[in-house]
Formats: sequence, structure tokens, C-alpha cells
Amino acid sequence: MTKKYKIAVIGGGSSYTPELIDGFIKKAPELPVSDIYLEDIEQGKEKLEIVGALAERMVKKAGLDINIHLTLNQEEAISGADFVVSQFRVGGLDARIRDEKIPLKYGVIGQETTGPGGFAKALRTIPVIMNICKDIQRLAPSAWLINFTNPSGIITETVLNHTKVKAVGLCNVPVNMINYVAQVFEVEMERVYIEFAGLNHLVWGQKIYLDGEDVTEKLLDILITGKNFTMKNIPDLIWDKDLIKSLGMLPCPYHRYYYMSDKMLEEEIKEASSEGTRGEVVKNIEKELFKLYKNPSLDIKPPELEKRGGALYSYAACNLIDSIANNKKDIQTVNVRNNGTILDLPEDVAIETNCIIGKNGASPLTIGHVPAKIRGLMQAVKAYEQLTVEAGVKGDYYTALQALTIHPLVPSADAAKKILDDILRQNKEFLPQFQG
Repeated sequence: MTKKYKIAVIGGGSSYTPELIDGFIKKAPELPVSDIYLEDIEQGKEKLEIVGALAERMVKKAGLDINIHLTLNQEEAISGADFVVSQFRVGGLDARIRDEKIPLKYGVIGQETTGPGGFAKALRTIPVIMNICKDIQRLAPSAWLINFTNPSGIITETVLNHTKVKAVGLCNVPVNMINYVAQVFEVEMERVYIEFAGLNHLVWGQKIYLDGEDVTEKLLDILITGKNFTMKNIPDLIWDKDLIKSLGMLPCPYHRYYYMSDKMLEEEIKEASSEGTRGEVVKNIEKELFKLYKNPSLDIKPPELEKRGGALYSYAACNLIDSIANNKKDIQTVNVRNNGTILDLPEDVAIETNCIIGKNGASPLTIGHVPAKIRGLMQAVKAYEQLTVEAGVKGDYYTALQALTIHPLVPSADAAKKILDDILRQNKEFLPQFQG
């Protein structure tokens, strides 16, 4: 008898959920799912009910025998699950907006996952993910945690180093980079292969292949002509021609925050004073999305969801689950323990790289040493991430201060201290580890 899987989605009331349901519908022939538990907290109940009703309509339209369960009980969702997908946001979009505004007050980039904004999000998220992992260990010890919750690398590293849960971190940036290259060359994504090396939201495509042929130089020549290459939540500023030539590899869209910090900060200040920060824009997009989701005749993932910024999320998530469940041993780009893959980073940290995916999870392909031109930035950001994990787990003020101080986007220890104090004060209700 074919095994049918139970999937638990933590943060089930998210506007991304229809994207995920769409992925499971498409994968149904090879990945039979019997039950999907959409779980959320009390404050997210209304959204959960709206999204849950849409999920039921989508499954019904597809003619599939998948039971959609809505619950506010985390234990019920996790108990006996085969896969637990985490896609939650502690504090909701209001917390994200604070994460963007606090650094801007001190002339520092305020972004959801990169720099002080990502740091604040990580501190709020770590106690919650640790609690989820306790339930997984107790109620579904053989389950895989597929972590999409940002900052994905930091949260995945926390799970790998502070729990016994089997976890793989996921981000839609690498798959969108593959899609970008495919669009440039007007081919299917399957024909493109990128050698990825780096960290979550700091990953480089060292080599780009089309049908096995190295097209790195050709692709970079096209990139510097200004062809659109970014994510929905990152301003599409054109890369400097000489920077790309000297780099000789494909930067991810988030590299703009490091390579073009001054311009990105200018852009953020301008946007914050006109249409609002990205979080404020997303809040309006979400209102419109949930109005759409409420429509009882809607039974597909609406195209408007792409404005939200989660393009290809379901493609990445469902491919990953499918490959673990069916021991496919194909290559995907995920967040995984380093274990000597990148020799310039510690063994026990999370990296983002190409891995063979099968029933035992993700096995990274060897990289060795990376070039000096990307090594320094990678090591600096990784040191910040390690300290952030430690601060988030222990609730130690001094470790948190060091984490922010050494981040490349924070100009001084003085700025770090002011930003940290603001973060701790404005997020007090979400930071139990720092109380006292």
C-alpha cells in the first residue's frame, strides 16, 4: 500500500499558504498527501480560516482526497507528522515594519532579513522555533522540519546546533536565480545548473551552466546591460559593470545591500517617506490578497500572490519534500550543516549550497576554499550569524551587542548599541530570553 503523508504547516494562516497548497496539488501523483494541518496562533485565526477555506476549494477543484485541517493547537498539528513546514512570522507585519524603521532612524539599512532588521527577526523567532522543535522531538521524532521561516540560515543553524530535529533550511532565492538565467536564455529551468556557494541571502553563483556548457561570462555580460534581476522586496538597482566583471560570478539580489549600501540606503529612505517601508507596502498587498481569498468562487492560487514576493516557494518546498520522501537523490540548493563543504567556514554552521537530496536529507557537494574576493564578506556575516544564534538562545545582551557591532552594514559600536537597545525595548513581549 502506498504511504500517504501528513504535513504540518506552522504559520498556516500565512498569505503564502495557497502557494504551498498549489505545490502539493501539482506533486500529488508522486507525493501522495492524506492530511495537511494548517496551524496558527489565536491572533491569526481569522486569516487561518480564510486561507483554510481557499485550500479546501483548491483541493476539491483538483479532485484530490486530501484532508485540510485548521487548528490553533500546535501539538495536534505536529503529532505524527512526516514533514513540518515552518513559515511563521513572530509579531506579524507590524514587527517587520519596526525592524525596517529602527535601523533607518540611525542611518542604517532596515531590511527584513539582512542587517539589524534580520537580527531582530531572528531574536524573536529563536524561542518559538525551539519550542516547535521540542514538540517535534516528542510527538513526531522521525519528521523532517522544512524551515522557510526567515532569516532561514540563522533559524536552520539554531535547529541544527541546539535541537535533535532533522532539519533542512529553504529559501526561494537560489531557485529564482536559476529561473532568471533560464528566462535570459529562453530555456526551461531544468537545463540550467548553477554552482552555488555561500550563506542564506548571501549566496554566489560561482559558475553557470546551460546544458552542461559554461555560460558564466555570457550571462554576466547580459546582467550588466541592466536586465531586471531582483526579488519583489529588493529595489532593482542596476549593477555596476566593473563590479560584476571583477566579481566574475553571479551575486544574489541581496548582495546589493553589501555592494551598493549607500544607494540602497538612499532608496530605502526615499521609499519610507513616500509609499512606506516594504513591510508597509506588503501589509496593503496582504489586505488585497485576503479580500481575494475570501471570494467563495476562487479555487486556484491567484496570480496576484506573486506581488507578495514568494515566487517559486512551493516549487522549492515541494521538490525538497518529494525528493526526501522518494529518495530521489537529485541536486537542490538548501541550507545545511557545513561539515567541511566550505573550508573557510566552521564545521558546525549552516551554509547555502547544492546538495544531493534523499531519504537521509541533504548531502552537500564539496566546494573547498572560496576565492578571497568573497571569502571575507562570507566569514564576517557568518560570524555575525553565529553570535546571533548564541544571543537568541541564551538571551545574552553582550553577545547580541557583538553580533550587531560586527555586522558589515552597521557602521559603529555606538550605532549597534542604540539599535540593539531600541530592538530590545520595542520587542520586549517577544523576547522572553532577555527578560531579567
